[in-house]
Amino acid sequence: MEQRISIVTLGVKNLAVSRRFYVDGLTWKPVYEDKEIIFFQTGGMVFALFLRDKLAEDFQANPAAFGRAPMALAYNVRTKNEVDPLMRLAEAAGATVLKSARQATWGGYSGYFADPDGFAWEVAWNPNWRMTPDGSIHIPTPNKESS
Repeated sequence: MEQRISIVTLGVKNLAVSRRFYVDGLTWKPVYEDKEIIFFQTGGMVFALFLRDKLAEDFQANPAAFGRAPMALAYNVRTKNEVDPLMRLAEAAGATVLKSARQATWGGYSGYFADPDGFAWEVAWNPNWRMTPDGSIHIPTPNKESS
């Protein structure tokens, strides 16, 4: 199996509310949508919003007991100065700020917000990572000394 993720799908309670948040609030552009799902092209990946009950049905889970695992999505930026404006944009779009942006213990700068369904997003700048023009992140590998 190749080491990659193709699609991230969030199960949402109300597709119209989620659409307003991501499309109208965060200004994302859908590449496909219908009454059950919305797809966004996000660099080399696809991000999807799928009605929660339909997602549970898709992998045969009980919608009443269908839960979320603790996780966070991340939106990395090219410069530290981009973090605070994006946190404000998300809040204006209806996000709940979980942690105001601040200097991080790992040397960068980041904050967290939750979308209308409570999914956590980190907005982060990492001075040690390289970002390509398409938004892909490249983590430097440590130099290994030859034996």
